[in-house]
Amino acid sequence: MARAQELLACLIARLIADARHVAVGAASPIPATACELLRAQGRPLRITRLHKRHGNPFSEGSRELFDLAGQGRIDYFFLGGAQLDGDANINLVRAAGRRFPGSFGSAFMYFTCRTILLREEHSPRVLVPRVEFVSAPGWSPPDVVRRGGPVALVTGKALFRWQPEKRRFRLESVHPGHTAAEVREATGFEYDAGTVGETAPPTAPELELLRGPVAVAIGSDYPEFARRVWS
Repeated sequence: MARAQELLACLIARLIADARHVAVGAASPIPATACELLRAQGRPLRITRLHKRHGNPFSEGSRELFDLAGQGRIDYFFLGGAQLDGDANINLVRAAGRRFPGSFGSAFMYFTCRTILLREEHSPRVLVPRVEFVSAPGWSPPDVVRRGGPVALVTGKALFRWQPEKRRFRLESVHPGHTAAEVREATGFEYDAGTVGETAPPTAPELELLRGPVAVAIGSDYPEFARRVWS
């Protein structure tokens, strides 16, 4: 049986299967796992993993990452937040009286890269009607040049697709063990939902790769995550 993190990694891998170059932030073990899975499947994927301890291609840190993103040379990035709302706005600054580290380059990356939003916790506390602070906006007016933006929202319960023409999420699938009614109750913002399927679980070959070469590749940079998932 697949673990929750394995399901999410497989789902993200399928969402970014057309990528040539993906950048992964400093604390994103599940997206990093998804990228390593694609590479283990033989995809010619370039992965820029900012958390990588050895062999990071950048000598000037995030400055070079932003240069690549601004040139349109990064296909996907991943973002989360203390809060996310139905307009795909992200809050990384403050919520419920608590102060968080802040946005850093999230707004720039959101504007320049196709973005997968990821938040394992799926609750009204996180998925809110309106974020308390907009760290990075989910959409922009037509006169604003914007190459990137949200593609999908992945949570511990479901997959939502972003509809740019409506500026609204659509519930695409519900993960095994959860229901559409449960997702509705746990989501603070409104969204569209037609015929909702079940998220496809990892296949046997995917699990074999995840628990073999992928676990080894991830273990060097995310040892606690690897121990927790594959111990």
